[in-house]
Amino acid sequence: MKHAAHQQFSGTRGRQTEGVIGDEAPGDETLRAFGLDPGEAGLPVRLEGGRGLTWAAGAVILRPHDEPDEAIWKAETLERLPPGDGFTVPAPRRTVDGGWLADGWEAQARVAGAAAPSRVADVVAAGTAFHRALANVERPAFIARKTNRWSIADRLAWGDPEPPGAPAAALPDDPQLAALVGALEPLDLPSQVIHGDLLGNVLFAPGLPPAVIDWAPYWRPVGFGAAVAVADAVVWHGVGLQELAHDHGHTGWRQLLLRALVYRIATQHFAGRWDSRFAARHAPVVAAALALPR
Repeated sequence: MKHAAHQQFSGTRGRQTEGVIGDEAPGDETLRAFGLDPGEAGLPVRLEGGRGLTWAAGAVILRPHDEPDEAIWKAETLERLPPGDGFTVPAPRRTVDGGWLADGWEAQARVAGAAAPSRVADVVAAGTAFHRALANVERPAFIARKTNRWSIADRLAWGDPEPPGAPAAALPDDPQLAALVGALEPLDLPSQVIHGDLLGNVLFAPGLPPAVIDWAPYWRPVGFGAAVAVADAVVWHGVGLQELAHDHGHTGWRQLLLRALVYRIATQHFAGRWDSRFAARHAPVVAAALALPR
């Protein structure tokens, strides 16, 4: 997947988006709501990646927001986030009336940089720094309520029940998933708010700290975010299988990695994308992960 040379909300395997049709650019009324002069900002330009949902207007990035409570929580959390070593985040932009959302859109400052999925160690390091800054953030209620395919797959990977009233979710019938789930063992690690889709959402620019964008919040051990990034790098970006053995300082690495693969494979099944090509691409990664020492 190509990435623009400036900030984007890449969302390569991220969250559902509601509200605005992806083919429609934010209109002049929306730009004015975020304090932009349409004449000065120029026509919004669609950025690569982000499933075609992300637009740049001058120094501001706009995209359709998630559920309002999630979008507002993320903006408020990022606004309060203390500066940290090893990462930065794009500043969320308020509307002229002091809110965070307008006409189904959210906005952030545009930051320099490009994603580099093969730099997996640097991505994990930026994620670790970001997670350190989030360590004392309380669990938001919306995480437990979400029922999109990514959330369902995440709960299956961790053996968590679906939210009250939601239909029971079944693991897709797949030999790779069966092998992974059969190797899962209890993992007693503390959880906190993490970024669950780091690899394509850390931007690098010379002389600047890595920028962590397009936050996909989950309530999991911090090592799970790292494991998902490593799995993605090996499956999709040509990083060698040997990277699977690098635990990046996280306890329980093999179990974290197995859960990351369950999460990603189940999500592909739920999206209706899993086929023989996907199976062939994942097979050596699954085998190598299962072969790691317990």
